[in-house]
Amino acid sequence: MRSTLNKAYILIAILFLQIFSFAQKTEKELTCNEIVTKSLKSIKEVKGLKYHLKITERGKKGYNFYESNVKFSRNPRLIYLYIKGIEVLWLQGKNNGKALVKPNAFPYFNLNLDPMGDLMRQDQHHTLNEMGYDYFGAVIEYSKFKIGDKFDEYFKLMGEEKVNGRNAYKIIIDNKDFGYVDYTVGDHESITTIARKFFVAEYMILEKNPKFKDYFDLLKKGQVIKIPTWYCKSVVMYIDKQYFLPISMKILDDKGLFEEYNYHFLQVNPTFEEGEFTKGYKDYGF
Repeated sequence: MRSTLNKAYILIAILFLQIFSFAQKTEKELTCNEIVTKSLKSIKEVKGLKYHLKITERGKKGYNFYESNVKFSRNPRLIYLYIKGIEVLWLQGKNNGKALVKPNAFPYFNLNLDPMGDLMRQDQHHTLNEMGYDYFGAVIEYSKFKIGDKFDEYFKLMGEEKVNGRNAYKIIIDNKDFGYVDYTVGDHESITTIARKFFVAEYMILEKNPKFKDYFDLLKKGQVIKIPTWYCKSVVMYIDKQYFLPISMKILDDKGLFEEYNYHFLQVNPTFEEGEFTKGYKDYGF
């Protein structure tokens, strides 16, 4: 009897090891292209997110550092941010497109601000419109389309690492032909519309054209400006192995570090409480 049991245990152990080895092998067999494709698919399937975001962005006077707690619902698009006492609530189709902002300084009462306006945007690279993963997903997808069958010349899988407490794939994107070209402004174009048209960074356009003071400078038809050929020169991106969503992105241009985004305590498709995207929610101070 004991001999029979021992044989059964051995068979079970062998079967377990085979299954474990097969799972490991299957996981390792994912190519860089497959990982990026799965990530783009995951981005499109996200319904909601909660995370703590750490941001580093190059600005006019050096690097700017921001941290915020983020709640994000995709459809309808609802956003809540907490930034060192400042609270921001933006609801799709509500408040005439403006964000409700509770400042942590004078005038100490709620404000209704345009997310694209200078008071909210200032020296920042992005607005509430780019919150979540959709914007960067669109940039990567456009880059993937642009290079066609040359994917392996630009995207490289560099193994796996633990980043921000998560197991992740490390991928480097090398836009070796990054540079700047002349662009002739057309009818009713702005720095923002041009950047969106070519999936490039608005702030990079500002830096390369010092005649512009900020995002809101008016452009004239026929005006020639410099724009980048890619969103950036290179990216070091970590994609979470469980969710296949980016948890860290380090973005560089010809000057060095341009911006960096790190996602901590990531929750994907969490259950939001009733009223969590209203100004009267119990944890908010509006």
